[in-house]
Amino acid sequence: MSTSSTNVLIRPGRVEDVETIHAALLRLGAHVGAHQEITSTAQDLRTYGFGEKPAFSTLIAEVGGEIAGLCLYFPIFSSWMGRPGVYVQDLYVEDRFRGRRIGERLLRRVAAQCRKAGGVYLRLSVDTDNETAKAFYERLGIAWSSYEQVQKIVGEAFFAFADAPEEPT
Repeated sequence: MSTSSTNVLIRPGRVEDVETIHAALLRLGAHVGAHQEITSTAQDLRTYGFGEKPAFSTLIAEVGGEIAGLCLYFPIFSSWMGRPGVYVQDLYVEDRFRGRRIGERLLRRVAAQCRKAGGVYLRLSVDTDNETAKAFYERLGIAWSSYEQVQKIVGEAFFAFADAPEEPT
């Protein structure tokens, strides 16, 4: 293995990394042309990722002490399989560190942690026009699911839905 791929340190994200994690997410948003959709703040990440009940975990890849990549993920459960899994929300590798298999190493570490905890699957979604990411995941064996489609409701529509009475009037 080349030196460029062996000097990568992968470690869990820590609360003192929050600013770095948020900056990486902003760069990811810019990379996929969706920077305007990122409304999270570093404080949001601190509160929900490192508070009393963390909603997510992170792995950080470092090369020479500087951030090279990030994976943000959380546990999920399949009622059909009856087993836990992991959902990768964000995977990002800094441009200058691409080609060193850092993204693959982050995903493999998350998958290994999931498997050790009894998990049997990994899920993620890919921006529909991100052909490079699609090819990357396919190369790793993380295939497109032809029988599922992501649905979502956000913002004011979500609040109205959540606040509506359970019994329609």
